[in-house]
Amino acid sequence: MKQINSKWILLLILIAGPLIGFIKGSEARQKWVFKFKNRYEEKRSIEEQKKWAREGRVALDDIEMASFHSS
Repeated sequence: MKQINSKWILLLILIAGPLIGFIKGSEARQKWVFKFKNRYEEKRSIEEQKKWAREGRVALDDIEMASFHSS
């Protein structure tokens, strides 16, 4: 299910990104794509932290995640 959602999000970014770039310019397109991807990654990180809490594992912050886990 997550793979299906990520495919739809990628498709949305690939379709909407050039349209925004054409209408508002390249810089607006880059800002929109960054904001959209960042929001998606943030939600995924929060879900992962909740999952770890349910399993009784220690929740790590962003720096610890980047240091000890490759994703």
